[in-house]
Amino acid sequence: MSADPAPRGARGAALRFELLGPVRVWRDGTELDLGFPQQRALLALLLAYEGRPVPAGELLGLLWPGHPPASAPNVVRRYLGALRRLLEPDLPPRAPGRRLLRHPGGHLLEAAPDEVDLLRFRELTRQGIRAAVTGRAETAALRFTEALGEWRGPVAMGIAAAAREHVRFTAVGRELLETARLAADAALLCGRTAQILPALRRATALDPLDEPLHARLILSLAACGLQADALTAYEDVRRRLATELGITPGAELAAAHTRVLRQDVSRLTSGPRVDVGRETPVVRVSRASAAAELRGEGSAPGAAAEPRGQGSAPDATAEPRGDASAPGGVPAVPERKPSTGHTRLPPDIHGFTGREAELEWLTAARDAVTGTAGAPAAVWIGGMAGVGKTALAVHWAHRTARRFPDGHLYAALRASDPTRSAAEPEEALRAMLTSLGVPATRMPAGAAALTGLYRTLLAGRRVLVVLDDAAGTEQLRPLLPAAPGCLALVTSRHALPGLIASGARPLRLEPPPAGDARAILARLIGADRTAAEPVAADEILLRSGRLPLALAVVAERAAAHHGIPLADTAAYLRETEGTLDAFAGGATADVRAAFLGSYRLLSPEAARLFRLLPRHGRSGLTPASAAALAGLPVRGARRLLGELAETHLITEHTPGHYTLHRLLRAFAAERARHT
Repeated sequence: MSADPAPRGARGAALRFELLGPVRVWRDGTELDLGFPQQRALLALLLAYEGRPVPAGELLGLLWPGHPPASAPNVVRRYLGALRRLLEPDLPPRAPGRRLLRHPGGHLLEAAPDEVDLLRFRELTRQGIRAAVTGRAETAALRFTEALGEWRGPVAMGIAAAAREHVRFTAVGRELLETARLAADAALLCGRTAQILPALRRATALDPLDEPLHARLILSLAACGLQADALTAYEDVRRRLATELGITPGAELAAAHTRVLRQDVSRLTSGPRVDVGRETPVVRVSRASAAAELRGEGSAPGAAAEPRGQGSAPDATAEPRGDASAPGGVPAVPERKPSTGHTRLPPDIHGFTGREAELEWLTAARDAVTGTAGAPAAVWIGGMAGVGKTALAVHWAHRTARRFPDGHLYAALRASDPTRSAAEPEEALRAMLTSLGVPATRMPAGAAALTGLYRTLLAGRRVLVVLDDAAGTEQLRPLLPAAPGCLALVTSRHALPGLIASGARPLRLEPPPAGDARAILARLIGADRTAAEPVAADEILLRSGRLPLALAVVAERAAAHHGIPLADTAAYLRETEGTLDAFAGGATADVRAAFLGSYRLLSPEAARLFRLLPRHGRSGLTPASAAALAGLPVRGARRLLGELAETHLITEHTPGHYTLHRLLRAFAAERARHT
């Protein structure tokens, strides 16, 4: 579906398509008769494909799951012809039309974004995510609420139940539920919960066993002053979980219930509890000596987790602490345990330079979020490859370590490692549990049980957890501490809107200002050399785009050839302008490899657009100019630019206006030459 609003005469009369509820089409305010349910189903699938061609096999499989009859292709063609005549009643016989088009890859429906409820919903959701990522919770809540306003019921109502199970329709349903969760998180942050209650009620009715969704409904009802309704909602879902699944409420749902009982829900300054998932167990905690038993060390002090059975790992089916399953039950708070002092941080950066404003921001964010009762705390540091996210996180972690006397943990999650796959949550959990003193022989099987043990050991403590180079919220979720007093410091090249919408404080890094960059270069190669050749030093800063990783590569070579003037180094950078040859192949740093780690995560369409960007020149980039460059509809270009921005391969300085760092421009040109 094109995002370019073509002249109305080119498309015919104004149409409005609806998929987020009953499948309907309206022309100038009059609903059209879509005919047979099979025709309605074909139209629904065309809408769900969002302007991309639907292969013939998909259309056949929708109407005849399994083995279509020999006549099926002719039947589909007749249905498509009927839809074409319905959408363009003045179309001459056998004319191709401008709405329902035949394409080498199948059939596609041509419609503008303002004509399709699904496209309006997705665009508003994207706007909400961008607002959430930049810390504008009120704007995010408004956009998410507007997006959910397009939702009128179960997706693709009015077609056969079997057809509605198609993966495209179920995926749209999951999008609606995810947007409802994001809307609740943003509304709880800014105090606008009343406006999202109707959508939350619809969402919980659509998935009555979704505990994170019900937790948000309960918190939102309480925040609106409807405490009795909130307690009733909790009791309803508690009974349903017990009856249908035979389980008790998980940690997140129980925590929401506890907040309501304590009347600790109003405007949540740090967001609701991050989703910990239905299957996360909570291991019983009783006494400090239990940790020694877990390690097999007698009565030595340490992290406390009481094993169940004959010295076995904690039971993965352990119930929440206290009698949370009873009406009005409150999970018990574990006893305060002795400090463990576990420290597993990488070494601090010797002579760390600059970033004073960012360091002060991190300290202020720490004080704001760790002082909030009832919610775990998280801070996200984002930015392009090589901008210094890990260096800043590790340095600040060492500076603030004394504020977390019970331990400091570190996990490298490898989202952008070009040589290894991203770390699985279970792998990271085992590494951190080892740091906490749990022997491999006493660790339970499965990520859910490991998460329960991990959170039990951190309960009641003040621990700093650094999660470096995260791939996404799903990878992070089991690794986040679930109790107040701890702080998760997350770095990632990805925007992680789900984490930020849940209350994490975002800090987006840009290349350091000229003064800081000059100080970094002086620290790396010697202040005497930069002072002796200030013009050459300034040119090095310019041609490296002030990117710390690029400066490290230059400094590594300058240190290896101390007798070569900086002017010669600057001249080499000038000669190799437009490539990354001068910034690659270092023994400890390689800009090209770092960028490749981000590039390989792109979709093929986004990678193609990225390779085309150097042709645009250095003026501001917009969806319209990107669309012209790539031969795409504006809406499609906007979506791809959003994907590039979320991986920090371009920067959106103001809404709809993007820039490309000079070294990323060179990298894009290199990829274009090698593709």
